[in-house]
Amino acid sequence: MTAIHARRDRHDALHRLADRRLLRELAYVNGAWTAGDTGLGFEVTDPATGAQLAWVAALGPAQTDAAIDAAAAAFPSWSALLPGERARTLRTWYDLILAHREDLALIMTLEQGKPVTEARGEIDYAAGFVEWFAEEAKRVNVEGVTSHLPGAHMSVERMPLGVVGLVTPWNFPSAMLTRKAAAALAAGCTVVAHPSSQTPLSALALAELGERAGLPAGVFNVVTGEASQIVGRLCEAARVRALSFTGSTEIGRLIAARCAPTMKRLVMELGGHAPLIVFDDADIDRAVKIALDAKFATSGQDCLAANRIYVQEAIYDRFCARFAEAVSALKVGNGLEEGSEIGPLMHARAVKKARDHITDAVKKGARLLAGGGIHPAGPLFVEPTLLADVPGDAAIMREETFGPVAAVTRFASEDEVIALANATDYGLVAYVVTENGARQRRMARALEFGMVAINRVKITGAPVPFGGIKQSGMGREGSRHGLEAFTELKYVCCDAA
Repeated sequence: MTAIHARRDRHDALHRLADRRLLRELAYVNGAWTAGDTGLGFEVTDPATGAQLAWVAALGPAQTDAAIDAAAAAFPSWSALLPGERARTLRTWYDLILAHREDLALIMTLEQGKPVTEARGEIDYAAGFVEWFAEEAKRVNVEGVTSHLPGAHMSVERMPLGVVGLVTPWNFPSAMLTRKAAAALAAGCTVVAHPSSQTPLSALALAELGERAGLPAGVFNVVTGEASQIVGRLCEAARVRALSFTGSTEIGRLIAARCAPTMKRLVMELGGHAPLIVFDDADIDRAVKIALDAKFATSGQDCLAANRIYVQEAIYDRFCARFAEAVSALKVGNGLEEGSEIGPLMHARAVKKARDHITDAVKKGARLLAGGGIHPAGPLFVEPTLLADVPGDAAIMREETFGPVAAVTRFASEDEVIALANATDYGLVAYVVTENGARQRRMARALEFGMVAINRVKITGAPVPFGGIKQSGMGREGSRHGLEAFTELKYVCCDAA
């Protein structure tokens, strides 16, 4: 973060925005757009070209405290609204998100790099959470309890926790915010959100639309700036009663430790190391399509990405040959180009990790069947890469790559591949491709993952309790469980005599 300085020429594509007010460079606190008082800011650039998109205000601990103050002050009136009133505001927010879908997708592609077709899909995905939780707000019911005491009437109800902190990542800058915020707001909580400094513009655009939808001052705050200056305050503040984080397991552990003194409710969606298992009864063309989608969406920068692909021996060579053709045919380019399938990685560190994984695997005996280098499109574009015969001790088989690099190896038996798939500290999602119904049920039960996808890739959405086990996180997002995470049970026993 540096002091405000002279701007570079802005990105040429910004003129395509139909509503320029959606491009916000100030934080949003207590219903006002603010630069805070630090005098600091940071540049947001297009990873495809390096061109400047915006210069965004960097707030510090004092401004974070001010956002918490605003959220705490707004909580009594927001939580006291009838659920239907909160639902109407959220529904208006949903309508506005869809009405500005093209602008929001353009902003996302510019700051994140993903192909614009994927960005449009994410806006729909993000809007879906707002619509879902607008309805769920009206279904947080009081639960009757059959009394075991004479002359007593008993009930249990869900009460909103209070102020909640949200920390969102750069790979899904809109959907990860609405999945958390819409649930918290529907429950009656107020929000202080901190988006990634690499992709803050999507969150600020959503705040602009939230303001237009009628979210009262202090109910939804977006604090931009350096994570170390902001997230620590959210962790330490006793008035922040819950913290929801999406990011790496390593950072998640640090956040959990810092939240421990205030006994916060934690919801964490952390790292993944997903296996994709293809059995020899699978249709190979279908299996290749599933593997392509599971590995290369968002250029592999997805915690759900298939990081380890296991293929049964009888079809291994045929699968690898067809998969290599499909990987080589992927179109690499600027996300603004229609038809682009693989965009840039987010930063140079991601490129280095992908290249290191490729080099390490080849050194340990893997065969390079496709890609492996930097694409001519630019320094952050890694060629879609396929590695075959990848040994178990290769780094890519033990670590999440977060890039467009697929690692394939063979297996012999069901028991063997279950052991291989489960031999990880992570447990977010696993993919299985098989036509055998009994095997489908066995695999779903045996795989130690919070979610299992059988013969398909797309499994997420607003009604789904998204989340993992082991080191992949705690709690669930989406579904009624996502709303309940921001509530506390209150038991009332009333003398009815």
